Amino acid sequence: MAEEFLVAKDLHKSFNEQRAVNGVSFTIGKGEIFGLLGPNGAGKTTTIRMLSTVLEPDSGEITIGGHSVRQDAEAVRNIIGVCPQELALYEDLSAIENMVFFGRMAGLSGKDAHAQAMTYLELMGLVDRAGGKVAKFSGGMKRRINLAIALMGSPKLLFLDEPTVGIDPQSRNNIYETIMGLRDKGITVLYTTHYMEEADRLCDRVAIMDGGQIIKMDTPYKLKGEIGSPEQVTLEDVFLKLTGRSLRD
Repeated sequence: MAEEFLVAKDLHKSFNEQRAVNGVSFTIGKGEIFGLLGPNGAGKTTTIRMLSTVLEPDSGEITIGGHSVRQDAEAVRNIIGVCPQELALYEDLSAIENMVFFGRMAGLSGKDAHAQAMTYLELMGLVDRAGGKVAKFSGGMKRRINLAIALMGSPKLLFLDEPTVGIDPQSRNNIYETIMGLRDKGITVLYTTHYMEEADRLCDRVAIMDGGQIIKMDTPYKLKGEIGSPEQVTLEDVFLKLTGRSLRD
């Protein structure tokens, strides 16, 4: 396995009497795409909020890029980018204005923010729409801008929380290709999705959570091989076998 870039050890987090995360441990190698999967209420979002310095764990340790989240959260924030499921965009601003704004928030100078914005807009196939108001963009374009904003400041670790929800196949494929290209450049990715075929295609390894714990972790191929032929079994088959078929709200 590649050099460990993220190390999470025995994470716990409760809200009142409700234990959301109960002893979660895993590592992510540098340049790895790591999938964190689970039904609603499994503890994924709470885990990601702890990893990204938004929430402090009740107990446990997190190290990212050699920095302790508890002891040096600012250093961690300087090397991570977060693409939330909820679109974080100012719709009355243009694409380039959104990009520059968030670049400045990340500590870039105006010149550097503009240069990076144009680079990432081109990467996402949106350079021709740089001056267009985001309010007039399609859902797929907004998702691509959301990802481009997460790249401002050139993070070494990306948290991607369901970045392809509700978009067209062309935009989804563009995002796939972008993520794989980022991995090839050495960027580490933590990826959450409810689309199992997406996780199978993109992720080097996946961890399946339920009830605040990781119940299984391995490569998609090996997980499928545990219940049948990896060429015939789907990752969704594995997911349902491990977490059950009852509805989660």
